[in-house]
Amino acid sequence: MTDPSRGELVQIGQVAERTGLSLRTIRFYEENGLVIPTARSEGGFRLYSEDDVARLEVVKRMKPLGFSLEEMQELLTLLADLDSGDGDRAQLLDRLRMFHAAATARVTALREQLGVAEGFADTLAGHLGDRH
Repeated sequence: MTDPSRGELVQIGQVAERTGLSLRTIRFYEENGLVIPTARSEGGFRLYSEDDVARLEVVKRMKPLGFSLEEMQELLTLLADLDSGDGDRAQLLDRLRMFHAAATARVTALREQLGVAEGFADTLAGHLGDRH
């Protein structure tokens, strides 16, 4: 199904395939207001636009960094406002900088955790080598 103003609309299965998210996860995000299907088919199937898929991609990237559903919604709204030109651009960019700083801090923490985990795995590997 196509609407010239929105481009190609795709069903939830295609969205799941493209994003790597499960149908259940996409429905969960819908139930929590992070993405709303752009339309429904005559048979009642959810139909998503490219913008909807892009929103899900943002959510997918925020999740492993531990952002809450509320933070995800706030960032999605912020990005939509920046794209549409709604609101004070300087203020929106300041808020976006805050999200960037939070994401950067979370990436740093994950790198530190990875270093600890790699050290532990190396220790275990050393013990395995001693036993042979």
